[in-house]
Amino acid sequence: MIFLDIDGVLIPFRKRPVSTARSSSDDLSGNPLLDRLDPDDGRRLLALPGELVWASTWMADANEVVAPRLGLPALPLVDWPDDHEPRGGLHWKTATLARRAAGRPFVWLDDEITDADRRWVAAHHPRPALLRRVDPFLGLSGADLAAVRRWLSAGYAAGGSDASATT
Repeated sequence: MIFLDIDGVLIPFRKRPVSTARSSSDDLSGNPLLDRLDPDDGRRLLALPGELVWASTWMADANEVVAPRLGLPALPLVDWPDDHEPRGGLHWKTATLARRAAGRPFVWLDDEITDADRRWVAAHHPRPALLRRVDPFLGLSGADLAAVRRWLSAGYAAGGSDASATT
């Protein structure tokens, strides 16, 4: 299971080079930041061996607005609880994602992951997890995807040794 955030991960805070951006004139949603999506991210994400799941506050808009621009099929969505308050330095998504993983190994790609989240997952989730913090100014990079591929190919997702504290 690979949990994907959108803002700061697929839509970086800094504008991407023109060669990877779609024209904002193609955007009918009214969101000017959609031109920061890299259409190649969809192909690169689909090449990963794992179930892709939206872990974003975009909710249904993730499938209606973002997925088509990346060439992704409709993906499952994480249903967030009404209480989004972080506790003890923990990101508000962390416990929900661990519950959604239901004891299975998982990868989480987000720009707000901290060491507190990694420690909590290592202590409270029974299987390995890779919590990969993406640089929000650059967005998802080749290095991020390579780290996920390495982790998956090392057998962590199949139950190998714990790698919760990995980047």
